[in-house]
Amino acid sequence: MEKYLETYEQWLNNAAISEEDKEELRSIKEEKQEIEDRFYKELEFGTAGLRGVIGIGTNRMNRYTVTKATQGLANYIIQKGGEERGVAIAYDSRKMSKEFSEQAALCLNANGIKTYRFEDLRPTPELSFAVRELGCIAGIVVTASHNPPEYNGYKVYWEDGAQIVEPTDKQIITKVNEVTNLAEIKTMEKQDAIEKGLYHTIGEEVDKRYIEELKKLVVNQEAINQMQKDIKIVYTPLHGTGNIPVQTILKELGFKNVYVVPEQEKPDGNFPTVSYPNPEDPKAFKLALELAKQKEADIVLANDPDADRLGVYVKDSKTNEYIQFNGNMTGNLIAEYILSQKQANATLPQNGAVIKTIVSSNLTDAIAKAYHVKLFSTLTGFKNIAKIIRNFEENHNEYECLYSYEESYGCIIGTHARDKDGIVAVMTLCEAACYYKQKNMTLWDAMLEMYKKYGYYKEKQFSITLKGAQGAEQIKQMMENMRKNPPKELANKKVLSIGDYLAQTIYSNETQETTSTNLPKSNVLYYELEDDNWCCVRPSGTEPKIKFYMGVKESSLEEADKRLQELENAMKEFTNK
Repeated sequence: MEKYLETYEQWLNNAAISEEDKEELRSIKEEKQEIEDRFYKELEFGTAGLRGVIGIGTNRMNRYTVTKATQGLANYIIQKGGEERGVAIAYDSRKMSKEFSEQAALCLNANGIKTYRFEDLRPTPELSFAVRELGCIAGIVVTASHNPPEYNGYKVYWEDGAQIVEPTDKQIITKVNEVTNLAEIKTMEKQDAIEKGLYHTIGEEVDKRYIEELKKLVVNQEAINQMQKDIKIVYTPLHGTGNIPVQTILKELGFKNVYVVPEQEKPDGNFPTVSYPNPEDPKAFKLALELAKQKEADIVLANDPDADRLGVYVKDSKTNEYIQFNGNMTGNLIAEYILSQKQANATLPQNGAVIKTIVSSNLTDAIAKAYHVKLFSTLTGFKNIAKIIRNFEENHNEYECLYSYEESYGCIIGTHARDKDGIVAVMTLCEAACYYKQKNMTLWDAMLEMYKKYGYYKEKQFSITLKGAQGAEQIKQMMENMRKNPPKELANKKVLSIGDYLAQTIYSNETQETTSTNLPKSNVLYYELEDDNWCCVRPSGTEPKIKFYMGVKESSLEEADKRLQELENAMKEFTNK
């Protein structure tokens, strides 16, 4: 018998599996492919936690995989003596998020660990803030970010408010993998946990403290005061967690014309108005753009369901059309705005720093250089940005982190949170829109001014989806082929160096010298090309995809678009060799 069929039979005969869940398994007994997909592997608790399709099976998100992960986390917290400090827990609007978050809390409580669970859904950045604000040893957020509706996920944060990194991640993963029997997983009744002082509900008090921290990050309140009645904002939470905090912060800052897309305002894990609740996807903006045209809005904003990412459209005053900003454009516009304002009001520190990921725009390097702030680059994933911030603090605030972002539509201003914060991004872009409107400029005009100042940097990304066990093997083979056969040129540009972040090496084709990446191991290949062009490839850590990134610098937007297309074609050709 195939191994996955054996595992399927074991679950059907396991006393720890409820009768209701066994019924779900019996209903697929004739569907061999479905059984294989559910049981061919265990849903891996990786460095990003868990993420998968909701359902019963070892390769699914369900109460058993969630509490198995939580039991492993509990064992690690007990080893560290962190029971009294407790764990903060948040959840988003997805199916089963509320249930999974409570099951996780009660598992921790049964292990003698205090929990502080939000009374209702909250954005991921507020969970990051709460971990540090409450002095917890860890945090959990139940979310699958912008994945399709059938997915859910579970992310673990450590005491600094950041997602777990080395060596903590590996140590927790080891503890999770040691839980091999579902009978080992502890739980208790909620009322008993409350009476024993283990289960605590949090809400409004933490909300207020979070909003107050965001307000401290405003760099030009005067611009808001002058234009708050003139600027028009359309916002959608895409059925997620962003609605209340976004409306709260914008109201408290004085914005008068904020229009929320009514069909998408209420939380709904079915995401009925979008097939894919991703603010990177133009289709997710259909209703928001209709409302924007009706209201003649200056800016159109969308958070993903857990409100750590932000998608943006801005009006072009010449055509009255709305132009989509990608994550790099938004990231760099915010960087330029914050640094320029701090320089203007003499609050730009001498030890200021900006952090980005290696697959983000080289325009950031030029901005940092112009304002004499130190630029740091790190691996994809905001936990790696948070690690640099933690190093600053451990080194007696050697640098002050002013701003961090990654191309995948996420940033933080300052250090109030240690993960992407789509709420503070909304706030700052609305503030910037006020500032530029004073000068009779839209945010698109501001973007064009940046290009004139620094050069026409443009980036794009594409990915190839390969699902299931066969797809995972194909992705692995593609990475191996590219690693063994490095290119000498791409799209008629010489490859100056090749960064192999799995080998932790950067090889120069010019000098034939090899240097260290000085970063942790990661399955990433990075090609630095002539004339500030670059390409990068990596498997996704959360979806069955292999991702390709590329960037150029040209003398016009048209030239940059043409060059990007040439690079994309070259990468596809290289991948298929």
